[in-house]
Amino acid sequence: MDSSVSLPSGDAADGSASRPSRHSRREDAAIPGEHAGADAASVCAAQGGILISGAGPVGCSLALLLAAESAAPSRICLSGVFPAAGAAGGETRLDPRALALNHGSRVLLEQLRAWPDKAADILTVHVSQRGRLGRTLIRHEELGVPRLGSVVTYDALSRTLHEAVRRSGIQLHSASQDAPPPEAQLRVQSDGARPKGLQRTYGQHALLCTVQAGRALPHWAFERFTAQGPLALLPHPAHDGCYSLVWCTTPERAASLAAMTAADFDGALQSMFGERLGQLRSLDGRTVFPLSLHAGPVLPAPGTVAIGNAAQTLHPVAGQGLNLGLRDAAQLAQALAPWLRNPALSPEPALRQYARMRRADRWLTMGITDTLPRFFATRNPLVQHMGGLGLLTLDLLRIARAPLASQLLMGLRA
Repeated sequence: MDSSVSLPSGDAADGSASRPSRHSRREDAAIPGEHAGADAASVCAAQGGILISGAGPVGCSLALLLAAESAAPSRICLSGVFPAAGAAGGETRLDPRALALNHGSRVLLEQLRAWPDKAADILTVHVSQRGRLGRTLIRHEELGVPRLGSVVTYDALSRTLHEAVRRSGIQLHSASQDAPPPEAQLRVQSDGARPKGLQRTYGQHALLCTVQAGRALPHWAFERFTAQGPLALLPHPAHDGCYSLVWCTTPERAASLAAMTAADFDGALQSMFGERLGQLRSLDGRTVFPLSLHAGPVLPAPGTVAIGNAAQTLHPVAGQGLNLGLRDAAQLAQALAPWLRNPALSPEPALRQYARMRRADRWLTMGITDTLPRFFATRNPLVQHMGGLGLLTLDLLRIARAPLASQLLMGLRA
C-alpha cells in the first residue's frame, strides 16, 4: 500500500510491536451465536470442524471468508475476547491505534460487509529523508486505483467485524470463560502470539499520538526517514486536520519524548518533520511500543496453520502488518474451499498448498519492511546519500517505483 507507517496491527495484538500499556477491554456476558461448552465442542469436533484462535481483524476476516464457503458455518468456531454488542470506544476502547489499510485490504473488507463508517482516504504518499536531498511521491492515479489506502481506527474496524461474525452463523467462544475452547479437526492460530523462529530487534521504539496540523493536506500521508528510524503522519479518520503520528526512534529517545511537556514535544516533532504542514500540535497522550521482527512456520503442527501475527510480526514501516495478515486469511480461505465442500477429505493437502501460495508474498513483504528501516537508519554518509538518490530516482522514473508501489498496494496474490 502506501509508504506510510502505522503501528502494526492485527489479531489480539496483531502488530509488529508489543501491545500498548494503556488499554482496556469490556467483555459481554452473553455472546450471540455462542453455544454452551458441550454443544460447541461437539459441533467443532465434528468432521470439518475449524477452531480459529484470535478474534482480532485477521481471525474475524478468516471466519467470515470460511463461513461464506461453508454449507455449515456452525462448524467454524472463533475463540477470543468479544466486547459487548454495540459497545463504543472511549474509556473502554480496545486499542488506541489507527490502522493503515491498503486498497486490496479495503476491497476485501467491503466484500465482507465489515468496512467501518469512518475512514480517511490516502490518495498521495510523500516519502522523504531528513537532511538529504531526494523525495518521491506515490499517487493513486498512476496506479489506476481510487485510493492508495485508507486509515481507520482499531476500535471501529473491530466493531464492524465483530458485528459481522455475530450475523454469520459461526460459533463464538469467549476466551475469558473458564471453559477451554473446543477441539477441532483444523486449528488456526491467529491470536497474535509471537511466533518462534526468525527474530530481529531493531533498537527502536515507536511513539504514537495524535497531532493537529496548521496547514493540513487532505488525503496525504507522509513517511520521513531519519537516522534514528522512520516517522510517519497518517490522516486521522475521526478528525479533519489531524494526523496519527508514528515516530520510530531509539528506546532512550522515545522515553525522553514521552516524558516531555506538550510544548517541548511539539518543538521536537516540528524540528524532525519540518514546516510542510505548518505548526504541529500534539492533542493527547503518548504511547510507546518496542519494535521487532518475528517469523515462524506457517504449519507449526499437523492440522494447525498460523496466519497474521501468529506467523509473522513486522516492523511497522509501510504499514504492512495487518495487510499481510488479511492476505493470509484470504488465501487460506481460498485453499480450504474444496475441503469445506467435502470435509471427508483430509485438510493437509490444502494446508500445504496454502504454505506454498504464501511463501513469496510473506518473504518479500518481510524483506521490504526489514530492510527499509535499517538502510535509512544507517549513519554512513555514503549510504545516506544513496538513499536520497534512490528516492529521487523513484520520483523521476515511474517504471522504477511502480513495482514497489504495487507490492505495498496489493501484495503478491496467487
